[in-house]
Amino acid sequence: MTQTRSVEARPASRLAHVQAPVKDRLDRLEGEIRRIVLSDFELQNGVNDYLLKLRGKLFRPTLLLLASEVGGRPHGDALSLAAVVELVHLATLVHDDAVDHSVLRRGLPTVNHLWNHQVAIITGDFLYSRSVSELARIGRLEAIRALSVASNEMSVGELRQLVACDALDFSEEDYYRLIACKTASLMAAACDVGALVGLPQHRVAFRRFGHSIGMAFQIADDILDYEESEDATGKSRWHDLRERKVTLPLLEAMRRVGPDERSRIRDFFTRLAPADDEIAEIVGLVQEAGGLEYARERARSYASSAEAALDEVPDAGEAMSALRAASTYAVERSR
Repeated sequence: MTQTRSVEARPASRLAHVQAPVKDRLDRLEGEIRRIVLSDFELQNGVNDYLLKLRGKLFRPTLLLLASEVGGRPHGDALSLAAVVELVHLATLVHDDAVDHSVLRRGLPTVNHLWNHQVAIITGDFLYSRSVSELARIGRLEAIRALSVASNEMSVGELRQLVACDALDFSEEDYYRLIACKTASLMAAACDVGALVGLPQHRVAFRRFGHSIGMAFQIADDILDYEESEDATGKSRWHDLRERKVTLPLLEAMRRVGPDERSRIRDFFTRLAPADDEIAEIVGLVQEAGGLEYARERARSYASSAEAALDEVPDAGEAMSALRAASTYAVERSR
């Protein structure tokens, strides 16, 4: 029998669709990053080369480049600004892995695991400082302001997460405040800076779009930690629960389960090195309580808010269509 219903695109295909309008510039991004971080110190260049292997899907620079394309007047500075955004993101990942003592990032050993924690922290500082130097070279004060605010918020977010690791009294509002700092702040800044060199009169709308898509993106990421295998995520399976990090699926499950289940969860969070079967038990509790589905609903709500923000921008071109598709990708992707 002929199948009449089209098969839904896989997340990777969605990303290719999102990136299509700026693919030529994304292809040049690595070269731009290498130019910015080139050092006269062999060890630093070796770490930099390795980090570029850890490069992810370039979602943040994609958002910046797409925002700069809306209106059809992209500026030549957009590529350098996109490289800076990716470098700030890489610096954050290097620092986060060192803080969390993570051994895997995107399926490869982390910098702190392959070298040591000192090299990881110094490398993160190096990437940040080179980013600032490049912004100074470009000479756009508003870009410096937007990205420095995001960097500050991400630092505060990391401190919030450290405090929250064993805090099961962490509220849903606390969680949203945390991911607004750690994830949404840089995506908001990327969209803001993209609009700065595209349609500056719509920076507020693009910033709101970036914030909402960042919130959706992080909630979806936290769901994946419960669902995806290590091969799919490139990180240790159930990484957040191993680190006793409280995310939205668990928060909602805690609200829904009875006293006995809640006590089992609290007992789990007292263990320093939980076994896989103990983690699997908590994963099962969260799934049965509807924590994952609740988190999906919240991610979809933020994605809808992201699309609504774009309604304020009078443009129906290819870049705008790709930005709208990005809100779906943020929720439905695999890691």
